[in-house]
Amino acid sequence: MCSGGCAKCLGITLIPLAVLCTLANILLFFPGGEVVSNNEHITDEVWYFGGMLGSGVLMIFPALVFLGLKNNDCCGCCGNESCGKRFAMFTSIIFAAVGLLGAGYCFVVSAVALNRGPKCNNGSNWNYPFENGNYLSNDTMWALCKSPEHIIPWNLTLFSLLLIMSGIQVVLCAIQVVNGLIGTICGDCTCCGCCGVNQP
Repeated sequence: MCSGGCAKCLGITLIPLAVLCTLANILLFFPGGEVVSNNEHITDEVWYFGGMLGSGVLMIFPALVFLGLKNNDCCGCCGNESCGKRFAMFTSIIFAAVGLLGAGYCFVVSAVALNRGPKCNNGSNWNYPFENGNYLSNDTMWALCKSPEHIIPWNLTLFSLLLIMSGIQVVLCAIQVVNGLIGTICGDCTCCGCCGVNQP
């Protein structure tokens, strides 16, 4: 597959992942599926906007750039027919790096949130009753959270999804960095082939 075609496939995959990450982050503002009366009762990591900003907004720009590479003009500049495409592939590396940072940010925030556990009402006040992920392997500890109802499986599911999807985004953006380097050095096969060798 040519570098432009590969980038388009990556872009098509990144867009739904970005939308899903944004939705997951939005759902986290409703602990246990409930509307809270006080914003301070929402887990702190939700306010870091890992899914909305990191794997959402910052991922849309690289995805759109990757989608446009397939149709980018190959006619070039300065007498070099592959110059335009090579510059576009080089630019995609920069956007892929932005995507890596965004997805990496979401991955770290999600991992910290899973390890820390949700903020919940233990019957007397709102706090974080768990530490170092001890609740992950011991579901009997979940009883420490009196409300919101189902807050632990809610946070666990959504932050796990964010962790997995941001991890996939990191891999896809890393692939585009490599693909962009190949496209920059060798050109795209729809323009002039690898390393300037014209294709029939």
